Amino acid sequence: MSFRSIDIDALDEDQLAERELFEFSKGGAVEKTPEEANSAVQSKGTEVRNLLQRGNIASALSIAIDDPPYGLNKEHAKDQNTKIVMEVLNSTKAADIPGLLKSLSNTQQDTLMKYIYRGMTNPETFPSAVLLNWHEKLTEVAGVGCIVRVITDRKTV
Repeated sequence: MSFRSIDIDALDEDQLAERELFEFSKGGAVEKTPEEANSAVQSKGTEVRNLLQRGNIASALSIAIDDPPYGLNKEHAKDQNTKIVMEVLNSTKAADIPGLLKSLSNTQQDTLMKYIYRGMTNPETFPSAVLLNWHEKLTEVAGVGCIVRVITDRKTV
């Protein structure tokens, strides 16, 4: 028998519901639907591949990590966007990494770290050596605060 008969967590005013997590602060706009997110990721993938073919890795990386598909029921869009980001990371020379990372904003650096960690969760698909190299370089540029912000952020990519 439980000593607590009332669910006190339900009475907590500061509790954050999962649906509230993805509401945007600007005007209370609603998030994209899963179909809109999939469409946006597909067009982003085409644009990133074109930039990679032209050798413009900096722009490809920036576009790949901008506007990630956050939200509920968007696993397919998240998976596809992760593949796009990993394609950019795999096609970058190790000597070019520090320059690329320094050109990113703090928000973009945090988002990239999220994708690095997401890639590390699937070592069969994404090469761990490449991801560890990117992680090392990103930590040198962005600092340990980047890791802390990513680990504590509830919005996952």
